Amino acid sequence: MILVADNLQITLPVIAAAVEHRDPAPIQKRVKECESAGAQAIDINSGPLTKQPEKKMAFLVETVQSVTRLPLLLDTSNPCAIEAGLKAAQNCTVPPIINGFSLEPQKLAQILPLAKKYHADIIGYLLTPDSQVPVDEADCISVALELYEKFQAAGLANDQLIIDPVVAPVIWENGVRHNQSVVSVIRNLSDILGFDVKTIAGISNLTTGKIPLGKKLLMEESFLPVLAGAGLSMALLNVFHTRTLQIARACDALLNPGVFSWANL
Repeated sequence: MILVADNLQITLPVIAAAVEHRDPAPIQKRVKECESAGAQAIDINSGPLTKQPEKKMAFLVETVQSVTRLPLLLDTSNPCAIEAGLKAAQNCTVPPIINGFSLEPQKLAQILPLAKKYHADIIGYLLTPDSQVPVDEADCISVALELYEKFQAAGLANDQLIIDPVVAPVIWENGVRHNQSVVSVIRNLSDILGFDVKTIAGISNLTTGKIPLGKKLLMEESFLPVLAGAGLSMALLNVFHTRTLQIARACDALLNPGVFSWANL
């Protein structure tokens, strides 16, 4: 299970100011802290970037690449920003992962084709065309089948697809019920689609809202092993939550078919 840092977000005032003023130092500091904490990939969450999207995303990618060789995820709904980030990723051994597309018509038309053009992996969200979260497993699978059909039609290889079943906040009316479906989808999707499907889950989504930190951490630490046991490939999470990372490493050690080593914890 690859641990992806979700700590580089433009919603953070220090990051927003750094992007606006093209000041690399705060971004570089944040990335170094993420890598030191145990991140195995960095999610560059730039938001929609309505102003100067190409320049801002290129700046972000170049700045992050200046201090790490970890894989990158380009997390934005702006296709111009995604393409600029893919072009700027000159030092990456593999293209950044596009995060991501859904059945929303605009994303199918403008974001999905970028995965083929740049030979990049791409995350597909299990959302309806109007961006609603399906609740039951059957509905999630129905969306996954339609998403895969669109993915295939774009001429992409199966190993480029990463499915995000979209973890819901537990405070939603059907949040717990939906997240039970998320676990089943992760466990069963490879059998349904007929190939080894990579998956990703946003762990922080689980506790969206004003929740005491202790309870937030308890929910993360409880849910992550459930997802790991179902076969989750990538966990998008706050890497500064030390205990959650320790639990993730322990899950990997217990689920790895290889020889156990205490050094891996």
